[in-house]
Formats: sequence, C-alpha cells, structure tokens
Amino acid sequence: MIRQKSFEKEGAALYIVATPIGNLSEMTPRAIEVLKSVDVIAAEDTRNTMRLCAHFDIHTRLIAHHKYNEETSADGLLDLLDKGHSVALVSDAGYPLVSDPGYVAVQKIIEKGYPVIPISGSNAMLAALVASGLDTQHFLFYGFLKAQEKERVKELQALADYPFTMVFYEAPHRIEKMLKSMLTVFEDRNICLARELTKKHEELIRGTISEILEIVGECKGEMVVVVEGAKEKEAIVDATSPLVYEEIHRYIQEGLTTNAAIKRVAKKMGLSKNEVYKEFHELS
Repeated sequence: MIRQKSFEKEGAALYIVATPIGNLSEMTPRAIEVLKSVDVIAAEDTRNTMRLCAHFDIHTRLIAHHKYNEETSADGLLDLLDKGHSVALVSDAGYPLVSDPGYVAVQKIIEKGYPVIPISGSNAMLAALVASGLDTQHFLFYGFLKAQEKERVKELQALADYPFTMVFYEAPHRIEKMLKSMLTVFEDRNICLARELTKKHEELIRGTISEILEIVGECKGEMVVVVEGAKEKEAIVDATSPLVYEEIHRYIQEGLTTNAAIKRVAKKMGLSKNEVYKEFHELS
C-alpha cells in the first residue's frame, strides 16, 4: 500500500498540471504557481508549452516528454527527482495522461515512492459530457477509436450493449467515417458532438447520429463525441415460454440449484424472477 499526503511532504514531486484546451483565461492560478515554482517542466511539445509559458511569464526550464520518447523520458524524470528536483508534467492541452503521454512516468515514479500530485483544470472530455444533455450519472471515457474501419467496428461492437453514456475523441478528418461506423453498430442513438471547446468557435451539436451526419462534413476542429448508452432490451420471451423451462433444466443439469438456475435465466432473458419461479413450479 502506498499512502500519499500531498500537502504534508516537502521535496521532490511530480505535478500533473492541466493546461487550457483553447481559452487561456482558464489557466488556474495554482497551475501558474506550480509551473513557476518547479525546477523542470516536461512538455508533450516544448514549442506549444513555450508559448503558454511566455503568456504567463513562466521561465522554468522545458524538456520534452512525448509518446515517442516516453520510456526513456520517464527514466529521465526519475533521475531528476532522485536529484531533488520537482517536475511538472504538461500536455499540449487539457489533462496529461487523458489520451496523452504520462502514464509510464507516473507508474514508475509512484513505484519509487515520490508524490504524484494532480493540479486540476481544463479537460475536453468532462466539458463535453456535462454540456451534452445526456446522462452523467455513470459514463465511460473511451478516447480515440482505431483509425482503420474494420478495427473501429470491432471496438464499437464490444461497446454496443454498454448501458452508460460513452465519450470519444476524434480527429476532424475521421469524424464522418467514425459516425458512419457508429450508426451501423449502435443504430441511431442520441449523441452530442462538441467541437472547438472553450474557443471562439465552440459548438455543441445535439441530435441523433443520422442527423449530425448530415452536417458533420462542414465541421472543423478537434471533436468530442458523447453517446447515449444502450437501451435495455425488451424480453423476447415471457415466463410461460417453453424455452425458459428448458433453460432452467439445463442449468440444473449443469449443477446449479433450482433457485440459482431460475435467477440466472430470469436475468439472462430480462424477465421477472418471481414470475419465472411461479411458472416453473406450476409446470414441474
């Protein structure tokens, strides 16, 4: 067990710092303070982060930490911590590690016993979710689907019966193909397409997949797609069906008790357990 109290221990630490996803006014005072106070900023793209630092008068040394050097860079960050330096990890926009590099470094640094401290801020996935109009009680963040259609369809098929809201990221040049695949696998569900979040041309388009497909070709910018979960399927049989009776007997023969078999069949077929119990015992 590793127990971290982020505000009680001084010394070397890794800070996971969220940066604006488009609107610089969303940079938090704490994020600015951390980026100014650490010894090194590890950036996904040092050129982008340099512009951010210039805007907020931050002069901390920058090093590169991106997906192409993540393994070796993670070891480099550990070396900095071993020397007593504190490091801030940033991505191009939003929260590091959320469809961005950082997981390898965080895992290694935690294993070595150094604090990993989150500095909250902008995140495109959460911004789109809360404004989507879809259920936010339970949700799955999936990130990017595969670029190849065959692989993308396979991923969507695995999610087709998922009952909760799902959130995806997609690039503008792939959004139309992605929605067509989704329409084929998910059928015509309600979605929200959020683009250019927090920027001047921010737009949230709410409707069915087929409706949004009609206009998506004119949409530009980075996309977040929020999709409603699968509806509960109606039972294709009722408790009086011979199939129910046969399934219960099959489970009993496999070693389940009668009550356990009834419970499993009722759940499997979307039926009331009490109704299945009553019908089964009347037929037995």
